[in-house]
Amino acid sequence: MDRQLPSKDLIMKIEQSEKQYMKDRMEAIQNRDGNPEGVEIAYFGNAMCLYSKTMPWTTFNTVKGLNSEDLDLLDDIIDFFRMRDRKVQFEIVPSRVDQRILSELNDRGMYQSGFHASTYCLPFSELSHVPSHVEIREISDEDFKTYARIHCRGTGLPDNGIPYVAENNRILWQRPGWKFYIACVSGQPAATGVMFIKNGICSLTFAATLPEFREQGLHKYLLNFRIHESFKQNCELVVGQCAYISQSHRNMERVGMRLGYVRTTWTER
Repeated sequence: MDRQLPSKDLIMKIEQSEKQYMKDRMEAIQNRDGNPEGVEIAYFGNAMCLYSKTMPWTTFNTVKGLNSEDLDLLDDIIDFFRMRDRKVQFEIVPSRVDQRILSELNDRGMYQSGFHASTYCLPFSELSHVPSHVEIREISDEDFKTYARIHCRGTGLPDNGIPYVAENNRILWQRPGWKFYIACVSGQPAATGVMFIKNGICSLTFAATLPEFREQGLHKYLLNFRIHESFKQNCELVVGQCAYISQSHRNMERVGMRLGYVRTTWTER
């Protein structure tokens, strides 16, 4: 077999990889001088609560890892966010919670607001072909303004966020396990991809392509490149996250990644 079959153990590994990279990312931002983004990380049973005062996006304000054992801690989790004037969001992984948890979330004013796909594969021992006009390389410290420009413009963020994105990612580049790559088309920076490795699992944590360079296969090339790099780093599993049936999801399927699960997002009304 060239892939792991879905199982509760595999689902736990995928979920754990998502918790690990977000924990490391938030800790890195929190440890900046004076904690300028107001990051807090709190734990209630198996649940990890992430909060940022200055970054209101749900990625940085969410609950990961909740399972059925945490039923009696729901009110504590909700209060953690309400005390910080933030709506609570739960990321619910199939097989990790039972009907009681879902019913209690509903009773507390939560509703199912979205879906998100988590994919997986085994590392690739061979690197797929990359056209000669495309170069993929690991970025250096001098590249972070370029990285941030691709990050912002590729995700629809305004250019005034470029300095903040550059700084919050440069500190990750300095930490063990993180690798940043840039793809250039005929010498022009066009796309970027990030990965994080811990405990033998590689998380494909981010990717973006400038609008003018889309539909040239750059996201797919960066996927293959990072998955092969995980093989070189002796990883046992590769995990990625994406919007369900998005272009990113389709590219992940094209390179051989498979759906591990679709987690649901539950948001306070």
